[in-house]
Amino acid sequence: MPDVMLYDKKRKWLFLIEAVTSHGPVSPKRQYELEQMLSKCPVGRVYVTAFPNFQEFKRHIAQIAWETEVWLSEIPDHLIHFNGKKFMGPYE
Repeated sequence: MPDVMLYDKKRKWLFLIEAVTSHGPVSPKRQYELEQMLSKCPVGRVYVTAFPNFQEFKRHIAQIAWETEVWLSEIPDHLIHFNGKKFMGPYE
């Protein structure tokens, strides 16, 4: 299970948040594992890796899966989006 799961009832999005300090970032392997675990979940899924600071983010940047989000606690009002068709939301 991810470290934190939040559900946005209005948009029907499930935010799956991994703290890099506990499990590592949302890597392609981790994203696949979570997708398999939630394959019957009918809502959209948004993958987020939470980092304590920019220095820790830089150590893991090569492992982060595309189509995911990054949040840094030292810059809490910004997200870093890893590519994709749109800014943020589930990819269906």
